[in-house]
Amino acid sequence: MTGFEDFYNDLVALAEKYEKKNIPLKIENDLDHDIVKIFGEKITSLARAKNGLNDTVELAYATAEHHPYWNLLYNSSEISNTVLDKWGDKLTTKDIDEIEWSIKEITQTLKKIKEQK
Repeated sequence: MTGFEDFYNDLVALAEKYEKKNIPLKIENDLDHDIVKIFGEKITSLARAKNGLNDTVELAYATAEHHPYWNLLYNSSEISNTVLDKWGDKLTTKDIDEIEWSIKEITQTLKKIKEQK
């Protein structure tokens, strides 16, 4: 067992302690990559989607622009951010214009990728 797996097992025991106090926690893990996520009782599907997208956005911002797929990741995450931010509201004309611009960027990038094959 690795040090991270020991940590995870201790974390599960701690979560069980709080669940006995009626504080529901949800723990998800990917022990192959040393990832653990903890969610409290107020978590919603929308909040989870936004949180997961933050990881994608971080990769898009951290990836060098010279990577052939960078623009695909960046613009699709920007579209997703806009959609999730407006999930309970209406998209404005500005939002729609930005989405259309991102789609054009994605289309141009796909064209460049096809031409390189």
